[in-house]
Amino acid sequence: MKNLLSILLVLVSVSPIFSQNGPITFEDGGFGNLWTWTVFENDIQPPLEMVSNPNPTGLNVSNKVAKFTAMQNGMAWAGCETQHGSDIGTFSLSASNCVVKIMVYKPIISNVGIKFATNAGASTGEILVANTLINQWEELTFDFSAVIGLPATTNVDQIIVYPDFAARNTDHICYFDNIKFQTQGPPLAEPLTAAPDPTFPAQNVISMFSNPYTNVAVDTWQTPWSQGTLTDMQINGNDTKLYTNLNFVGIETTGSNILDVSGMSHFYFNVWTANMTSLKVKLVDFGADLSYAGGDDSEHELTFTPTLENWNTYNIPLTNFTSLNSNQHIAQLIFSSVPVAEGVVYVDNVLFHTTAAGISNQELSSFTIFPNPSKNDFTLKGNEKPKELQLFDQTGRLLQSIIPQGIETNICLSTLVDGIYYLTIETEKGVKERKSLIKN
Repeated sequence: MKNLLSILLVLVSVSPIFSQNGPITFEDGGFGNLWTWTVFENDIQPPLEMVSNPNPTGLNVSNKVAKFTAMQNGMAWAGCETQHGSDIGTFSLSASNCVVKIMVYKPIISNVGIKFATNAGASTGEILVANTLINQWEELTFDFSAVIGLPATTNVDQIIVYPDFAARNTDHICYFDNIKFQTQGPPLAEPLTAAPDPTFPAQNVISMFSNPYTNVAVDTWQTPWSQGTLTDMQINGNDTKLYTNLNFVGIETTGSNILDVSGMSHFYFNVWTANMTSLKVKLVDFGADLSYAGGDDSEHELTFTPTLENWNTYNIPLTNFTSLNSNQHIAQLIFSSVPVAEGVVYVDNVLFHTTAAGISNQELSSFTIFPNPSKNDFTLKGNEKPKELQLFDQTGRLLQSIIPQGIETNICLSTLVDGIYYLTIETEKGVKERKSLIKN
């Protein structure tokens, strides 16, 4: 279980505080919309406005954007800044977030500036990049990698934006939107396909987040004490949670939303990551008083090593969470990352389930494939011999049926071109799983 004080005490001794709020989208309920933006050096200081997108087509189809009126008599460096600490949070610039992207829509070609500052008054200095299009949305990139490690990049708690860094002979109405923080160097790989849909009967499932099921109410997928950034997105039309710059994230189902999963046997979820060497998963039960730190709380954390650039399916018996005194009052789920504050992970199909009547917990099968990716040969391993294996391409075309060799089966893709393939596994009890194979 976590609270803000205990997190801060731990992190002071082991790593910089990293609690960055982004991406900054200006949407209702999103980051940026209700922040305290102060305009400076801009003549009569017209406020930064949150308005409808003037051209919601092409590159930017957002509903809301920020509108900055650069006044003719304002200074060239007129701009706007967030409130220290309470808006963007407090974080450090690192290789995982030093590339900043912003969309702009302007009536003139001129420099756009971005810089960061600390509450102590240190500043990165602005980086200037000019737009190349007029009255069209364009995404600009600002690389702060050269200043990583300097005092001004530690405990950053303010962003400053200069939408029109130039002298003017008239007012310029400039719009900006979708400020994102990305990794230095080549971008991390992203999943090309959605997570495989679970196939458990709906009556045997308590789903927190999964398109095939009706989901229960969840208070939040990113508690205020989380350290990372949440983006709700879709992959091929499938709803997915994306966490970036992740140290840990708290997901809560408290009060009337607290979960009684005592009738369930397993905790199940899918993750996809290109850079996390370790994934920790914690369940927290608040006890019969249904409140944090009431004296009857219990928790247990498990650690996994995910296969990179592949959908990982975790089907965990609840009995593996041995330190849970109860699972009738599940109020928190916590994901943690190694590397700290740099994890990028896609999450889907978070649910609890039990087996159908007449099937014991032990008869649920979970299979792994290794190595993955591989040039030609893969090994499928499980706790039982599969009944049937079928290999499909990305279009759903059946390529071959494979005869299982035992609890371990060799799968050779030497005759196939590089790409992603899907293996459907059916057990003797009719349980089906789908695994991705990456040939490169």
